[in-house]
Amino acid sequence: MQALAEAARAACTRGPAPVHKWNPAHCGEIDIVVHADGTWDYNGSPIGRPALVKLFSTVLRKDPDGFVLVTPAEKLSITVEDAPFVAVEMASEGEGAGRRIRFRTNVDETVDAGPDHELRFEEDAGGGFRPYVRVRHDLWALLARSAVYDLVDLAEEKDGALGVWAGGAFFPMAGASA
Repeated sequence: MQALAEAARAACTRGPAPVHKWNPAHCGEIDIVVHADGTWDYNGSPIGRPALVKLFSTVLRKDPDGFVLVTPAEKLSITVEDAPFVAVEMASEGEGAGRRIRFRTNVDETVDAGPDHELRFEEDAGGGFRPYVRVRHDLWALLARSAVYDLVDLAEEKDGALGVWAGGAFFPMAGASA
């Protein structure tokens, strides 16, 4: 755990680590759970230091068999209930195809929605929808309720589908129609 924290600390000053380039041996599991509300637990207790969560988020990767914290020397599996991040704020400027939508995550990472940071909409158990934005590689952020309302306010119709424009791309809302 100490080596993982040190690697994450070094990466945090430069942004996310180049975890996609690292292929160490799998060392097992660590009892870290990322809950659907964005809170991180270690051994059943919340990680109370936001800086530590930010550090760990810089060495997070999704592999075909699940989520891992990875350094050049080790790889440890963790549990993620839904998405590893939550988009807690949203800002928009412009209109239509020229609209820019920026999200800030619970670990203070910002992304501009568009072709490189797509939006996706999934149906939830109650028949509503759950919007996500790609943060990096195959790591997504679930939009917080306030950001969902802001995003829905931007919805418009294109070719019979209801969706939003962001970064020159149109993202249809699943199951929605004009």
